[in-house]
Amino acid sequence: MEHLYRWMNCALLEKNMKASDLFVKALEEEGVEYIFGIPGEENLDLLNSLKDSSIKLILTRHEQAAGFMAATYGRLTGKSGVALSTLGPGATNLVTAAAYSQLAAMPMVMITGQKPVKHSKQGKFQILDVVDMMRPLTKYTHSIVSGNNIPSSIREAFRISQEERPGAAHLELPEDVAGEEAESQPLPCSRARRPVAEGKAIKQAVEMIEKAKNPLLLIGAGSNRKMPARMLRAFVDKTQMPFISTQMGKGVLDERDPLFLGNAALSANDFLHRAIAKADLIINVGHDDIEKPPFFMEQDSFQVIHINFLSAEVDPVYFPQLEVIGDIANSIWQINERIMPQGSWNFSYSLKVKKAVDAHLLEGADDPRFPMLPQRFVADVREAMPSNGIIALDNGVYKIWFARNYKAHEANTVLLDNALATMGAGLPSAMGAHMVFPKRKVMAICGDGGFMMNAQELETAVRLKMNLICLILRDNSYGMIRWKQANLGFEDFGLEYGNPDFVKFAECHGANGYRVEKTEDFVPLLKKCNDTPGVHIVELPVDYSENDRILNHEIKERSQRI
Repeated sequence: MEHLYRWMNCALLEKNMKASDLFVKALEEEGVEYIFGIPGEENLDLLNSLKDSSIKLILTRHEQAAGFMAATYGRLTGKSGVALSTLGPGATNLVTAAAYSQLAAMPMVMITGQKPVKHSKQGKFQILDVVDMMRPLTKYTHSIVSGNNIPSSIREAFRISQEERPGAAHLELPEDVAGEEAESQPLPCSRARRPVAEGKAIKQAVEMIEKAKNPLLLIGAGSNRKMPARMLRAFVDKTQMPFISTQMGKGVLDERDPLFLGNAALSANDFLHRAIAKADLIINVGHDDIEKPPFFMEQDSFQVIHINFLSAEVDPVYFPQLEVIGDIANSIWQINERIMPQGSWNFSYSLKVKKAVDAHLLEGADDPRFPMLPQRFVADVREAMPSNGIIALDNGVYKIWFARNYKAHEANTVLLDNALATMGAGLPSAMGAHMVFPKRKVMAICGDGGFMMNAQELETAVRLKMNLICLILRDNSYGMIRWKQANLGFEDFGLEYGNPDFVKFAECHGANGYRVEKTEDFVPLLKKCNDTPGVHIVELPVDYSENDRILNHEIKERSQRI
């Protein structure tokens, strides 16, 4: 009898578990590898449950950076990255990262703590309605009020975060719920197949493409997945159709391809806009309206085929004549199976544009002036980085130069944010990339303004023994806004600042610090850093004085001659 009693007690203990333990087991079931963030008092049960988990806690110095790292993990893997914070100020620090994830379609799940919801012990101290705060910034936000609801809440957050179009999800785990007993068990991950496009839509797309005289392929952010990239490669190989990309579609196809015309880095007047204007059909694959449109439709300009997971959001700029809705890779595969290359297609003008683009991008690539011009430092970074090396761009005027001049050889090797376009993400994004691909070369590229917004994460990178370069482009001002200020005819005012000694700043954090003093020293230094383990800060003085002449006047004047 006593033996039976002991067995029943053991069975009961095996069935019941602490809610925070159940939470961690549910995260493990989702395949979570890392949690990025800063725990608080309200997360202590969860923190204790992580001690014996396979999940690694990556302790950062600011919640915003943790969110950027988690979102980048999601961007590169397709699995939701996880960010953790306490309640109140910790949760509000995740707001920018939530928007970063949501706008750029990077899957991420945020976990925030909260005071006890069943028995308040401190009134309203630090209490905000975080769930309501996250509602406009996420695909899903939910407060867990019972330990038994943990498995279904986690499964739903991850499912919604990862399905097309990916984005941010949020779960709130109150302190008292985390500490209670729960009877539930983790739910297994469900599998889903995306719907495929209707056969009639595929047939119409093939007919429109075959009838066109000068079709053009446009690759957008939604195409930046493995299978769409593979199918697009087969489509271009078969049709020999010229293609362009948006900034977040950069690298889906190798940009060394002789059919690649360029990247839509500027809103208008760039060379590739001439090719767009001459096209009679644009095959727009993976269009995401968070990006600045690379073209403006007019009723009599050209026709557009919209190929995407989701239907188009029609506005005065974008109103496609045909929508092919379903799994992108499958849609391209179906079209490629049926299409026959046409002798009536005429790509001569597009290839003429390609020749003009290539000639223009070569200009200045070997300019010896110092401080360095953008054309030169972009070319030098390309020379120093291997084909699969990853550059993670913060936000500034240099992003335009890298989008136009830096040829991506592989998908997701140029991580830039053309959605929220937030400053401060460059270094954390590079750190997230290093976590996913520890054996690949990784470089953060930041303006001095953007770097200082999350410079504290240098300590995190050193503590975690990362191997990466952080290139700081120093011009002692908020250069992008200063350029716009000049373009709009305003006086130069209010956008200059001072900087620390970045070499000493690096060294006091345990990193290696370098200051480039001659143009010819730049590439050898980058190669040395790539070959040397550790975290390297490289300060590079830059000269943006020719931005206006080249990016506004010269491009417009020369592109009009084609």
